[in-house]
Amino acid sequence: MSTFYQLDFEKPLAEIESRIEPLEQQLRALGGGGGVEGGDGASGEVGLESLEAVALREDIRRLRGAHSAKMVELYANLTPWDTVRVARHPKRPQTRDYIARICKEFTELHGDRRFGDDPAMVTGFARIGSVKCLIVGHQKGRTTQEKIVCHFGCAHPEGYRKALAKMHLAEKFNLPIVTFVDTPGAYPGLGAEARGQAEAIAVNLREMSRIKTPIVSVVIGEGGSGGALGIAVSDRVAMLSNSWYSVISPEGCAAILWKQANEQTNSAAATSLKLTAKDNLELGIVDAVIQEPPGGAHRDPAGTASAIEKWILEQIEDLRRHKAAMLPARRYERFRKIGVYEEVSG
Repeated sequence: MSTFYQLDFEKPLAEIESRIEPLEQQLRALGGGGGVEGGDGASGEVGLESLEAVALREDIRRLRGAHSAKMVELYANLTPWDTVRVARHPKRPQTRDYIARICKEFTELHGDRRFGDDPAMVTGFARIGSVKCLIVGHQKGRTTQEKIVCHFGCAHPEGYRKALAKMHLAEKFNLPIVTFVDTPGAYPGLGAEARGQAEAIAVNLREMSRIKTPIVSVVIGEGGSGGALGIAVSDRVAMLSNSWYSVISPEGCAAILWKQANEQTNSAAATSLKLTAKDNLELGIVDAVIQEPPGGAHRDPAGTASAIEKWILEQIEDLRRHKAAMLPARRYERFRKIGVYEEVSG
């Protein structure tokens, strides 16, 4: 049960896991606990061994129950900064993981027809259930080499141009668009800026608002700044319950406000930014929160993928009831309502 990567707030879970592991080893040493009901009675030794196995199983069952209860308790009371940490968990499912679990007949498309291909942005046609659609999503990479190739999920301008070109192709064939957002932000390097990073994102914002086909987005991990919004100008936006979505990362905010990013300032910034799924739902920035299984998506990728698939199919079915020509106007109104408030006198 133990994992190489351990979040600070999960230390109580690690303590319980450390107690379960030796018990499981003892049970395996007894031959997997065979003959739990006392064996055939031919040998007192077998009966004694079986009783020991029964006791071990009961201890393991009790500890597993305590582990599950503690995990639910911890994840129900995450601080905003802890939520950011969970969203960055190295084992958290990424776009390609969800494509493998949700999509059928995925055919990847490459290149922006201007500069080249960007591995940090995945695009391709697929089928979700019975729905043919275009998939667009950020990819961070799993191994060190993959992370370097994918720029740790920070897309270059060619990534955003690739995404938009494929979106126009989906519009041509009247196919809905599904985007998975998972980036700390757009790549800030000199090469990306020289090739028009800001312009590429700005064009995406403009053009996505005009596309006449349903667009749904899911923030599956990190949703940082314009890098996230560049593929999230959608009719419906959801967040996984342990993801974050904000104009800036907590570290970036802390560096600006307090001139230093450390544990204390990062935590304060995360709280001030209102970046959690619950906060974004209350503020009207997203339309839904998709609950992750207890312990986060990294503990149950299959369950998380199933919940995402269900939400996507429901939204596409609902959006298809509206005329395609009316979608841009409805999308415009959705974003215009963000930030609207009332002043009540007295």
